[in-house]
Amino acid sequence: MCGITGWVSFDRDLTTEARALDAMTETMACRGPDDRGTWSEGPAALGHRRLAIIDLPGGRQPMTVRTPDGTVAMVYSGEAYNFTELRRELADRGHEFLTDSDTEVVLRGYLEWGDAVAERLNGMYAFAVWDGRHDQLVMIRDRMGIKPFYMYPTPDGVLFGSEPKAILANPLIRPRVGLDGLRELFTMVKTPGHAVWEGMREVEPGTVVTVDRRGIRTRTYWRLETRPHTDDRDTTVATVRELLDDIVRRQLVADVPRCTLLSGGLDSSAMTALAARQLAAQGEKVRSFAVDFVGQTDNFVADELRGTPDTPFVHDVARLARTDHQDIVLDVNSLADPAVRERVIRARDMPAGFGDMDASLLLLFRAVRDQSTVALSGESADEVFGGYLQFFDEDARKADTFPWLFSMGRHFGDDTEVLRTDLTKSLDLESYIADGYRSAVTGVQRLDGESDFEFRMRRMSYLHLTRFVRMLLDRKDRMSMAVGLEVRVPFCDHRLVEYVYNAPWALKSFDGREKTLLREATRDVLPQSVYDRVKSPYPSTQDPEYGRALQEQVKDLLARPDHRVFELVDREKADRAAHRTGLGSQSARRGLERTLDLAHWLDLYAPELALS
Repeated sequence: MCGITGWVSFDRDLTTEARALDAMTETMACRGPDDRGTWSEGPAALGHRRLAIIDLPGGRQPMTVRTPDGTVAMVYSGEAYNFTELRRELADRGHEFLTDSDTEVVLRGYLEWGDAVAERLNGMYAFAVWDGRHDQLVMIRDRMGIKPFYMYPTPDGVLFGSEPKAILANPLIRPRVGLDGLRELFTMVKTPGHAVWEGMREVEPGTVVTVDRRGIRTRTYWRLETRPHTDDRDTTVATVRELLDDIVRRQLVADVPRCTLLSGGLDSSAMTALAARQLAAQGEKVRSFAVDFVGQTDNFVADELRGTPDTPFVHDVARLARTDHQDIVLDVNSLADPAVRERVIRARDMPAGFGDMDASLLLLFRAVRDQSTVALSGESADEVFGGYLQFFDEDARKADTFPWLFSMGRHFGDDTEVLRTDLTKSLDLESYIADGYRSAVTGVQRLDGESDFEFRMRRMSYLHLTRFVRMLLDRKDRMSMAVGLEVRVPFCDHRLVEYVYNAPWALKSFDGREKTLLREATRDVLPQSVYDRVKSPYPSTQDPEYGRALQEQVKDLLARPDHRVFELVDREKADRAAHRTGLGSQSARRGLERTLDLAHWLDLYAPELALS
């Protein structure tokens, strides 16, 4: 797991641009605290920051191979979980290896198969290859979009990086955000290819992007496709379990300390229990970590989203799986600390709007990083298996919009209420969402003879797997890599995603409950309490002191009438939010958090705002 960046300029000799390349590379230092490297030759320059996971001494980058026709150089971020098999196949084809790293396997795979190496990889990855034999740059991103990857086309080439901050560090770039960028910030629809910053684009998941003197070309090597599912219930449950066992086994491979993130929900509990069983066979124990808040378990108040506190269920799993467990307990002062909010914004390059859930995730990861370098997470199981409330809400099922927006508006309120009225009118978020939804559903393929209900549920699954999950994956990657922690997501293995996506809803929820397939596939390793537990989202503090701390910070902001945040936020609306009572819920705090996030973002990045 690393940070990559680079620059291709066919009209320049980039060996003279070492200062710019160094500046771009250093923005990725948090992603790669263990090593750094740069390489340049003619029109190409590559930068790399390394978090050493496999073959600690041998995986340095940029990694190069000199051929009679030119140098092939690569910067790589992520993990190829099938690198051992690929290495054997490449060795049989005559390739000789100088290291034990998966990076060299991917590079040798490119030499053997060209960009078709993408179809052979199982893992999470974003990598760029400068192929001096053909004077072209090849950029490849994993199927689900687990690892972030951005590019900025220029008149004579391209800039790229794991995160926008790497590109923004190049002197050619002006940090500018227009109305479409703000629409992305305020709608949570994750338009494919959109990067918020004007001129910048996301390398889309499952694509190969080739840049040469003729321009930029994109090829899709993977997309979520509809296929008939012919397995019966028992076979489907057994297949899910076989896949999960194989996935967890592969993702436990590391040469550094690893752990699991345990919330006490079905997803993380199943993953932790499977990992514990596999490591126990090798005489090892799993470390597990959970986030909690001071006083939350004793003073918990149930609501529509969260019926129970996490901690009792976490401890049930830890006892049964015999993990080496630790609760990371956070207090209000840490969650509301402006320095933490600033770190979150810096990590994400934008004010993403997740509030204290972002802050707690960052603080959790910082504590975990003190003891482990790799963590397995239960992220994405809700999208794969159908775990969210909206999957069971008839109104959300029938709504002609993104299902999570229907549910989020009901449970979390609207954090755009603090925006200026003229800006809200210019943004026209309703039309933007409607256009995005119409575009998104065109990708859903219907089986011959599929019922209207089954197709509606397939469409909901498709939208969650191609839009919503990408926001959560980006969030988890940015928060974890901000502290140099590699988080792996077993439920995003493309084999599992493809198989479960094509299982009809009648199989995914054959007992009428959420994630039935996952529940049944792992019931033998789960405590009864977790097996019976109803879905509960990622926790949020219920302490009203957190909301009051936010109010004081907004009042301080209101005392600075010349602050740029008031180009976006209405002062009177912010003032009303700063004096509101009843701040124990997320919905009551959202306008405050949005205001503060925008203020920190404007201070840190000083973007030029194009509001017309």
